[in-house]
Amino acid sequence: MSTIFRKQSEKGFRNLFFFLTLLPGFFLAGILIMLILRSMPILEVYSIRELFLGVDWKPLQGKFGYLPFIVGTFWVTFLGLGLAVPPSLLTAIYLAEYAGSRVRIIFKPVLDILAAIPSVVYGVWGILVIVPVVEKWIAPFAVKYLGVTTQNPTGYGILSGSMVVAVMIIPFLIAVLWEIIETIPRGLREASLSLGTTQWEMIHTVIFPLIFPGIIAAITLGASRAFGETMAVLMVVGNVPQIPSSIFDAAYPLPALIANNYGEMMSIPLYDAALMGAALILLVIVLFFNIIAALVLSRYKKNRNRQ
Repeated sequence: MSTIFRKQSEKGFRNLFFFLTLLPGFFLAGILIMLILRSMPILEVYSIRELFLGVDWKPLQGKFGYLPFIVGTFWVTFLGLGLAVPPSLLTAIYLAEYAGSRVRIIFKPVLDILAAIPSVVYGVWGILVIVPVVEKWIAPFAVKYLGVTTQNPTGYGILSGSMVVAVMIIPFLIAVLWEIIETIPRGLREASLSLGTTQWEMIHTVIFPLIFPGIIAAITLGASRAFGETMAVLMVVGNVPQIPSSIFDAAYPLPALIANNYGEMMSIPLYDAALMGAALILLVIVLFFNIIAALVLSRYKKNRNRQ
């Protein structure tokens, strides 16, 4: 009797765990379906081409062009990645290959603290530090010596938003890259060093080729994380619905559009559907980058197992 009860209990727990494992997929599917249904009214009036290529966002006139917001999102995200990846990679290499155990013990909680700081705090820091630096130093230098043209001398723009995003995702990138580097077996390092190579030559010739797919996956995950940053970015990016021509121009990323406008002026026809469409676009972009990162990491793990 006890054996039958144990088998039934085991089967019940297995089914419960299987159901709980499927819950995230159900949530994701539910969110996608909800956003699609809520976006249908505007898709019935305007074609996807008109929405994606439209440059005017004037809800009172019935104009809902997503292009300035999509372009602004990509500007802030990829410039932020460009600023964050090099120091993150070099820091991860130092922590994995050069730093002593005491430095690692100290640095690990520092990364956790930086990752846990609320985004609004980063936004306030951006207003008090980044925006004045861009306004008084970086932008005048670029205009005077590099020939950059800008119509936004206030410091609120793409560069400020990208710098804040970079600071926010650096702890995440360092943690991921550090973990990837540490997956390389110690024996490969020792074999390379025994041949007379220096520490940097070993990193360059042995470590880099092995972790390159992992680096791409980490960068892709960082891009996915940067796409969703909202509060800190909208506080420093300017929030002007335009297609920027330089990194000093103001922009209006998709997360800022949704956060600033949802709940206001919902009496305007199609306005709610337009914002739901923006949320759907953002979700699809983030899903795309996460899927790419998952595929790259899966292939990387398979190659590591074969070796």
